[in-house]
Amino acid sequence: QAQLVESGGGLVQAGASLRLACAAADRTFVTYAMGWFRQAPGKEREFVAALSSSGASTFYVDSVKGRFTISRDNTKNTVYLQMSNLRPEDTADYYCAAGFTTIRVRDGEVEYWGQGTQVTVSS
Repeated sequence: QAQLVESGGGLVQAGASLRLACAAADRTFVTYAMGWFRQAPGKEREFVAALSSSGASTFYVDSVKGRFTISRDNTKNTVYLQMSNLRPEDTADYYCAAGFTTIRVRDGEVEYWGQGTQVTVSS
């Protein structure tokens, strides 16, 4: 059984918005820091954003600051990535991740991965 399931990907034009969601299998994940990574074709997976279990602490890669917002609703065991002003270079498979701290998630020390959802931004 999948522990993390992403949804919300799709094909959009540059400048549009999308909201990705990551549903966790159970309430265990409310104690985890959560994050999003992405992998573009032919490139390595890169960190995008991370959020502490309480929601009080966040990290973002510089390229998405001011455009993407990570949030969580612990009552729904769900983490979101609101993406605005999308650019063609945001095209990638986006992966949800869970780890023990935001710093460890940011550094790729992930305990659980989702299966990914594809985001394509056309110019």
